[in-house]
Amino acid sequence: MRASEPAATVANTPLALSARERRLLVLLVAGVLLVRLVTLAAYPLTDPTEARYAEIARKMLETGRWITPQFDYGVPFWGKPPLSTWASAMTMSMFGVDEFGARLPSLLFMVGSAALVWALGVRRAGRDLGLWATVIFATTGLVFVSAGAVMTDPALTLGTTLAMAGFWGALHLEGRASRTAGLGFFVGLAVGLLAKGPVAAILTILPIGAWALWTRNSKAAISKLPWVGGGVLLAALVIPWYWAAERATPGFLDYFLVGEHWKRFTQPGWTGDLYGAAHARPRGMIWLFWLGVALPWSLAAITWLARAALVRRGDLRAIARDSWRSYFVLWSLAPMIFFTVSGNVLPSYVLPGLPALALVVADLWRPRIDDARLLRPLVRQALWTGAVLCAGFAIAIVVLRPRLENELSHKGLVREFQRQREGEPAELLYVRQQPASAAFYTRGMAKRLADEGALVPRAGDTPLFFVAIRERDLAALPANVRVGLEPAGDFGEYRLLRHRYRPWPPPHLSLPGS
Repeated sequence: MRASEPAATVANTPLALSARERRLLVLLVAGVLLVRLVTLAAYPLTDPTEARYAEIARKMLETGRWITPQFDYGVPFWGKPPLSTWASAMTMSMFGVDEFGARLPSLLFMVGSAALVWALGVRRAGRDLGLWATVIFATTGLVFVSAGAVMTDPALTLGTTLAMAGFWGALHLEGRASRTAGLGFFVGLAVGLLAKGPVAAILTILPIGAWALWTRNSKAAISKLPWVGGGVLLAALVIPWYWAAERATPGFLDYFLVGEHWKRFTQPGWTGDLYGAAHARPRGMIWLFWLGVALPWSLAAITWLARAALVRRGDLRAIARDSWRSYFVLWSLAPMIFFTVSGNVLPSYVLPGLPALALVVADLWRPRIDDARLLRPLVRQALWTGAVLCAGFAIAIVVLRPRLENELSHKGLVREFQRQREGEPAELLYVRQQPASAAFYTRGMAKRLADEGALVPRAGDTPLFFVAIRERDLAALPANVRVGLEPAGDFGEYRLLRHRYRPWPPPHLSLPGS
């Protein structure tokens, strides 16, 4: 099929939901959105990733330094561009420095991606297919989780989805609509480049290039995009920040472009990471991640593929001949194909391909009309999936909250520190390591000491302080400091210790002549 051919002409029988099914599916999408919204502040920011990005955004808001994010005060964070950080800082300025303010942008980014999924589904075969694809997207495991997590991947996903949708629209629309869609392609690239860097361009160019070669649409792919206007727009949106970041902290471009985008993925266990450890995984692990985080719809896709390979081989040939399906299949597979050779991957790397997966599954698994009075099996499956996802998440928050606060975050430790100090001036000192959540929940007031020896002068100079230290480091505490400390709480691998404070004279007495 050539690019100028309307995509809908190759679609199968249009999906026709009953009024009842349509109403229930709309309620399902609204329910998922509501659950994510009301639970944004229901669980603590977890270490290391979530709390790190939230604390970077908090520091940006506090210091007013919007060009270069800060890993610590005065220490630049070169690991990622700042789009997600800007968004979290702005929402925290409006709604408060807490979990809700830090997480809200991720939800908004995912809602934006869902809106594009709906629009692409409508373009394919009408509003019902758009709704069906949106339901699948909203009830995919990683999408649900990412919508309430402080991370860069939701912004990247919005950027790649906008770019891929813009390219498709540029090829299949006419006149001003085609040009607008083409500009959307470049805006999407800009969003991705400001969210996570050059990987955004790779995750769009890879599937587009493969599709253009497969369908022999290379000429149309090149001629339909507004390269001059779009290129100027892309440069205007992206270059100023990259230039300003390198000017503010020389060395950024070398670390970010070479280290983060080459060595990280080509060297398993890369040791050049300035902000943690690289995620060494067996090559090809990204496919197993996809299978798990895209549940339950990854299983639906595999089931369809197995059935087509064993029983309906003509269905596979139909995908190859259908320009729309081949485009979205390639898009959905692009993250796994690209990261297959990488030795450093995370489950979240799958996210940019999930909008396309939702559209492909929706198109291939269309509920057939049997009896309009009954809910069809696929609709029931979607409703049960959404209900179990929402209910399971709410139950998990209640059941796991103590562990989340005390073991995966330092919110519980900070709260206990605040309670025991009873309003008195006091310090919270972390020995050797200070988790990002401790910095966030103390608003940057917690301090990190390089080693146990740094506590010796504190014992004499500070009237009241608390020490947070890992259990395995307790034995290294100097003896003259140890005798002045008493247990104040256990929080996972950390122990909270309180320096004994015995004011003299007692508050109700006074020395003679005082």
